[in-house]
Amino acid sequence: MAISPEWLKKPKDLNHVDAALWPANLHRSSHGEFEIGGIGVTDLGAQFGTPLYVIDQDDFFARATRVKNALSAAAESIGTSAKVYYAGKALLTTEVASWIAELGLNLDVASGGELAAALAGGVEPARIGLHGNNKSLSEIGRAVAAGVGAIVIDSEIELERIASTAQAQGRVQPVRLRVNAGVHAHTHEFLATAREDQKFGLARADVPRLVERIRAEKHLKFLGLHSHIGSQIFEAAGFIEAAKRLLAIQAELLKFGDVTELNLGGGFGINYTTADEAPDIESIALKIAEGVAAECAQLGIEVPVLAFEPGRIIVGPTGVTLYTVGTIKDVALSEEGAGAVRKYVSIDGGMSDNARPSLYDAAYTVRLASRSSSAAPALVRVVGKHCESGDIVVRDDYLPADISNNDIVAVAATGAYCSSLSSNYNMLTRPPVVAISQGQARLIVRGETEADLFARDVRYQELLNSQPLNGKD
Repeated sequence: MAISPEWLKKPKDLNHVDAALWPANLHRSSHGEFEIGGIGVTDLGAQFGTPLYVIDQDDFFARATRVKNALSAAAESIGTSAKVYYAGKALLTTEVASWIAELGLNLDVASGGELAAALAGGVEPARIGLHGNNKSLSEIGRAVAAGVGAIVIDSEIELERIASTAQAQGRVQPVRLRVNAGVHAHTHEFLATAREDQKFGLARADVPRLVERIRAEKHLKFLGLHSHIGSQIFEAAGFIEAAKRLLAIQAELLKFGDVTELNLGGGFGINYTTADEAPDIESIALKIAEGVAAECAQLGIEVPVLAFEPGRIIVGPTGVTLYTVGTIKDVALSEEGAGAVRKYVSIDGGMSDNARPSLYDAAYTVRLASRSSSAAPALVRVVGKHCESGDIVVRDDYLPADISNNDIVAVAATGAYCSSLSSNYNMLTRPPVVAISQGQARLIVRGETEADLFARDVRYQELLNSQPLNGKD
């Protein structure tokens, strides 16, 4: 058995920066250090500490604009328009929400907290969509009161709750109905969110009856159907198949009223390693649009407004996580034959700041960032400091054989689902988030302190408050 996966090739030049994996404004300087927007990682680490999430804000804006334009152009090519929602679950702060507002994008949220961040960031309520399979009455009430543009109904009881809440507030609430299309996109099992036996969405057979109920509620406005088939998708086929299944239902619904839009969700994939070959968004968007147009022509119905919810494809590649190297150990793999060694490189973070390798067996790319090196490539496993054998950040990659304590390493494509999934496991503090734009680094989420960890610990606070101030009575 090989000690590294087949897809992992030994790099010819470990100092090379692959543009397909790293933010647009990340380069290795003439003296060998990674610079993001012209700022060296050593200076970033000194100012903000490590672990550190860094977002290339200028790249974020460029990617968001490109995705919005690609989806809009694809929709226009088939005679309709597109609503593009940034999926806030990928990464959402009030600062990021303000970027979405500035870019003129819509924003998809999935909790009361995300809704609060969106509103605080200046996103117009009409541009917000609320998701979730178990929205509380409080969350529904806040969304209706704010005037969000759409609430996605995920169960029959939610239909009743939203209708009664809108009635109580004297409002008409636009809604979509999430349908389990039964399409399993080519993705990891745990990321698949449109199969029959899972928590999201409603069965296709129930849709006509539920839409009839929505239309009977004068405080609800039916916008259309919603589907989400998974994540990290590289092909258009799954989107097209889901669209076909929903459009067949839509053709029947149109006999009794308007259905103005079709939401095909998100899930567009990105490159995490050199083995990935994510398609251009323009290519996949056009294929989806053409598939929708062909099916509408077959059914003899008008092409609806198309809605999409990209998140990872916008923010994922713009993010880098910086870590400081701690202990290093070479582990001889005797069962693999003489000379088989894996170098374990421990860093000052771990599964608490990037849970995806543990959750989904996700692969990432790591590079030495604080300097260049002419040393030979060494097979490494980058691991965290948690008391878990599964605390792995990068399972398989190469670093220079002279990797040493206090070096800074960078992990690529961590803008999505790293900060947003972070935790305090083992009472580690969550890292800060820094945005870099036009050569300036700006803190947008401060790093936690131990005081933050204990702020909700009742006994700790009681002990703290009982101590004499500054040691004096």
